[in-house]
Amino acid sequence: MRASGEGQLWVARDGGIVAGLSLTAVADGFWLTGLFVDPQRRGQGVAGHLVARALATLAGPTWLFCHPDLRDFYAKLGFKPAGQLPQALADRLARYSRSKPLIALGIEPLVSSTAENV
Repeated sequence: MRASGEGQLWVARDGGIVAGLSLTAVADGFWLTGLFVDPQRRGQGVAGHLVARALATLAGPTWLFCHPDLRDFYAKLGFKPAGQLPQALADRLARYSRSKPLIALGIEPLVSSTAENV
């Protein structure tokens, strides 16, 4: 897994790296381009924790493409079917979908409750 020049890599460690994700800045948000969890650590909430920590630092929507079988997994993390994608992502999804089934999901950033936004 690698991040582009404008990307971010996040890892979860427990002795060694047990999970990682990659985010790339796009339009007014971010694209989750990869998520990996060590097979021995799957089903333990590591991915959810890592995604939540990364998303908490972002100030914009985040989109991802995944196989339809993963919809429920990402829904548990708060992702919903993406409405309008930035044009660059819509074009990429169209290209990628030619060779495999993919869906686009997205999530809006959480807004902290402060005196400024009440």
